[in-house]
Amino acid sequence: MSDDDAEIYDWWGYDYSSPKAVKQALNNANGADIVLEINSPGGYVTAGAEIYTALKSYSGNITAQIVGQACSAASWIALAANKVEMSPMAQMMIHRASVVTEGNVDDLSSSLMQLSEMDKSLVDLYSAKTGQSPEDIYTLMSKTTWMNAKTAVENGFADDIMFDSQPVMTNAEGELPIKPELIPKMKNLIHKDSTKKSQVKDNLALLLWE
Repeated sequence: MSDDDAEIYDWWGYDYSSPKAVKQALNNANGADIVLEINSPGGYVTAGAEIYTALKSYSGNITAQIVGQACSAASWIALAANKVEMSPMAQMMIHRASVVTEGNVDDLSSSLMQLSEMDKSLVDLYSAKTGQSPEDIYTLMSKTTWMNAKTAVENGFADDIMFDSQPVMTNAEGELPIKPELIPKMKNLIHKDSTKKSQVKDNLALLLWE
């Protein structure tokens, strides 16, 4: 959002990000590596462009973590970071620029030119990040494309999925590797008082070695 509107959001107690607030935070960080947490439906193009520029100009390393959503302007603000991570439940959305306008035919023609030029800038930015062709990026924007974390990584918009790790799995084949007559004894031990959990575990271990 614009700096001019920040005080209104402050008065209502709403969360927001403005160019001035972001610049102040970056100034306080003083070149240290930072994590940029993003959960935003987007906002004004000009404010987004100012925030993007401030982030790109920062001397330290920036990791963007999309924890909820990064839609519209928030999607390309995220791409100002050196690395983009997404929560497994997060979403990213890209689309063509839009505007609300009024006036005569010249005003509308000017707005059309503005939107076209903004789309070109977004295509260039997304294409540089993802390695996809401008034509493919333009198609995604025209469709108003939503991406979960996995899709965003596959398409090159994000680099990693937060908390991602390979699951540890144990394959069980056939029957339990213990004597059948020991199963009732094990069940009795398991259902004993939970305060004696360590003792139960020791007894179970002894049973397995009988």
